[in-house]
Amino acid sequence: MREHDMLEKEEIFSKVLRAGRRTYFFDVRATKADDYYITITESKKFTEEDGSFHFKKHKIYLYKEDFAAFAEILGEMTSYVLNHKGDEVISERHQKDFKKEYASEKSEDEIIPQTSTFTDIEFDDI
Repeated sequence: MREHDMLEKEEIFSKVLRAGRRTYFFDVRATKADDYYITITESKKFTEEDGSFHFKKHKIYLYKEDFAAFAEILGEMTSYVLNHKGDEVISERHQKDFKKEYASEKSEDEIIPQTSTFTDIEFDDI
């Protein structure tokens, strides 16, 4: 089989999800035995101080024998998050007007309040 034919055969179906600095690639690929599996690739863009950039990629290979369990656990996890925290994004890093304040920019009174109360929180509260 020619190299071009192998490349066409390897990638069967693809979808892309762009999410800010992250991009997710979902690909159906074929094994040498002509069975299908899925790859999920996270690509994250990092910009250097000089303006150049690079991407870091992480890939998961998901085979048919794991589809049902994977889908079940993913569904359970996403439902848990949405049921406990809703679908509103509350992370500071996702807010467009977020400006990080560094400790050196604050006065000592702002960093360490004169009166403080202790709050006992459980790991599940985080």
